[in-house]
Amino acid sequence: MKGFVFKPALFTSLKGYKKETLMADIMAGIIVGIVALPLAIAFGIASGVSPEKGIITAIVAGLAISVFGGSRVQIGGPTGAFIVIIYGIIQQYGLEGLTIATILAGIFLILLGVFHLGTIIKYIPYPIVVGFTSGIALTIFTTQISDVLGLTETVIDTNGQEIIAPLKTPGDFLGKWMCYIEHIDSINWWNTAVSIASIVIIALTPRFSKKIPGSLIAIIVMTIGVYLLKMYGGVSCIETIGDRFTINSTLPDAEMPSMTWETIKQLISPAITIAVLGAIESLLSATVADGVVGDHHDSNQELVGQGIANIVSPIFGGIPATGAIARTMTNINNGGRSPIAGIIHAVVLLLIFLFLMPYAQYIPMACLAGVLVIVAYNMSEWRTFKQLLKNPKSDITVLLITFILTVIFDLTIAIEVGLVIACLLCMRRMAETTQVSVITDEIDPNIESDVQLHEEHLIIPEGVEVYEINGPYFFGIANRFEEVMQQMGDRPKVRIIRMRKVPFIDSTGIHNLTNFCEISQRENIHIILSGVNEKVHKVLQKSNFYTLLGKENICTNINEALEKSKEIVQR
Repeated sequence: MKGFVFKPALFTSLKGYKKETLMADIMAGIIVGIVALPLAIAFGIASGVSPEKGIITAIVAGLAISVFGGSRVQIGGPTGAFIVIIYGIIQQYGLEGLTIATILAGIFLILLGVFHLGTIIKYIPYPIVVGFTSGIALTIFTTQISDVLGLTETVIDTNGQEIIAPLKTPGDFLGKWMCYIEHIDSINWWNTAVSIASIVIIALTPRFSKKIPGSLIAIIVMTIGVYLLKMYGGVSCIETIGDRFTINSTLPDAEMPSMTWETIKQLISPAITIAVLGAIESLLSATVADGVVGDHHDSNQELVGQGIANIVSPIFGGIPATGAIARTMTNINNGGRSPIAGIIHAVVLLLIFLFLMPYAQYIPMACLAGVLVIVAYNMSEWRTFKQLLKNPKSDITVLLITFILTVIFDLTIAIEVGLVIACLLCMRRMAETTQVSVITDEIDPNIESDVQLHEEHLIIPEGVEVYEINGPYFFGIANRFEEVMQQMGDRPKVRIIRMRKVPFIDSTGIHNLTNFCEISQRENIHIILSGVNEKVHKVLQKSNFYTLLGKENICTNINEALEKSKEIVQR
């Protein structure tokens, strides 16, 4: 394996860079920065942190991904996929725990890239990806119901007085819906109207404008509308960001969390989840982008860039980040063709953060909830989900289990269980494709070959049995070979094991084959291997199997094996 070469796409993009490309990148970066603003705020709040942390993530991580990543057009930042994970980590470990888990995830991502493991992510079964993506979408939708409907509850404040406050819901999916049903009588129709209007604006905007995002238009229109209602209409029951958060437009200082070995051990699992999800989402986004611009990203360099971003982002108070397909496509559609566009996008967000952040306090929470409902709908991939339900039962099983576990429990469990089940089902399929047959009379070369050979049948001498293994000889079928031996029940003088169609053999197969040879030798039954391919031959040689069997009992083809068996029988 060749060593990793640190070569970000930014370096190669600047070769032959032209003024026209620069102008296109600047315009694309400005538009993407504006598009990213409402999403960064919404994702930050939905994740359980303050709105400015979402923007800081888009600035810091977005800049790092563009500078150090392996894609020319990838735009990074906070995404909807992380909402559920981040919220769960904060609930269990607090903000410091999230910071440590994100830094660890960044380290894991760098290691994945350095050791050329970027392509391994592509082997994660598609039903698992769709299952947890759809599960996350449903979970995001569920978390926004309270703000969409403006549900409230009566609580006791520090002075012992009863006050009406926004509804606090349990962390689990079923608990949330039970809580919503219990407090449905507190619905705020003004909030609901704002949410519905926001959703309608976002849905209709693409019919009139492809450049300006519907989420930005919805936020501007609904913020102005709610402000006027509060000032002149006497409507004070619509909650805004300023009612729930104190807006801070000052860039935080870099600060490393205190990390102990005990804390690290506790956060390894969520860190791996962040790393795996970040790797999957970023590489999928980069692959889709490649197809549009006709480029080819460096998956390992992209993972290193993502890792650096996830180490730097939490140090400045940010949250996990990855490649964002919606913002990446916006960048491409507006002419962005180099990482300069991603850098401009980060600069635009920085300027907005420094000079316009105080105005974010007037944005209605119900409007942000409407934005996230659209995000959840787009993430749900319900058409793909529906299509996968027509696939083989094994795929349906993996899809549904991953989806249900994501919704009911969490993404970590869903990915772990989904991968285990997918692997087991894959091994079962492989085992089903491997056939073990016994031939005791004659072999027809004309049937075995794709070409009509017109050769005579090969007669198997009396006292000789030929065992044909067709497929991988691994732990999934090792026992089946033993079962076939037991079913035969006889004791021939020679057993020929024909392995011409065995592409590989694993340790269990070697162990099984060794035991079979030892038992046969104790019963004075001679073993001959026939047609072993080069790959299997090397594995058997390294395992010292040939010391037991003897090199003279390894034949290149069935004719040679039958001739040798005749000699043995006639002794």
